[in-house]
Amino acid sequence: MKKLARKWRNSGDDKFSLPIHDNEDSRPMDPQEQEDFVRSLEATQAQNSRFWRRVFAILLFCYTQFLFYSIFKQVTSPWELRPYAYFMEDIYSWMTISADWIAVLVCSFSMKGLLDESVHHRRWIWYSWFTATLPAMFWFYYMLRLPKFRWDVIWLPFGPLGGATICLYVDHLLSESSEEIKKLRGYMYSYKAI
Repeated sequence: MKKLARKWRNSGDDKFSLPIHDNEDSRPMDPQEQEDFVRSLEATQAQNSRFWRRVFAILLFCYTQFLFYSIFKQVTSPWELRPYAYFMEDIYSWMTISADWIAVLVCSFSMKGLLDESVHHRRWIWYSWFTATLPAMFWFYYMLRLPKFRWDVIWLPFGPLGGATICLYVDHLLSESSEEIKKLRGYMYSYKAI
C-alpha cells in the first residue's frame, strides 16, 4: 500500500491533484453579476422550498388516507384490524376512532403549516405537534398496559408526532436556507455601501 501511495505521489500527473488557484474566477464579481447570482439563488431556493414542502405534505396526505381507512374499518367492523385488536379488552371502539380523528387533525394542521405562504405558517406546525402529544400519550399508555410490548403498533403513538416533528424540521431547514440567502444579499448591499 505504501509503495502504491509513493508511486502516486511521485507521478507527475496533475489530473489527480486539487487546483491551488483558478485564474478564470480570480477577479471579483461586478455588482450586476452579484445581483443576478443572488436572484438566481433566491429563485432556486423558492422553487426547492415549494417542492420539498409539497413532497412532505403529500406524504402526510397519504398517511391521512390510511387513517381514514382505519377509521372506516373500525366503524364498519370493530377490532378487525390487527393493530387495534391488541387493545380490544382495554378500550372501547369509539376511543380508537377518536384517537385516529385527532391524528387526522394533526396531519391537517401540519399540511396547512407546510403549504401556507403566510408569515404564521409555523404556528400551524407547532399546533399540530402539541396536538399530536394527545394521541401519543393515549396510545403509549395503552401499549404499556399490554401483557407483551408490541413493536408492530409503535406507529400508533409516534406516527402523528413523528410527522409533525419532521414537518418542523423541514420547515426549519428551509427557512434557515432562506435566511442564508437574505444574509448574502445583505452582505452584497453592505459591500456597496463601503
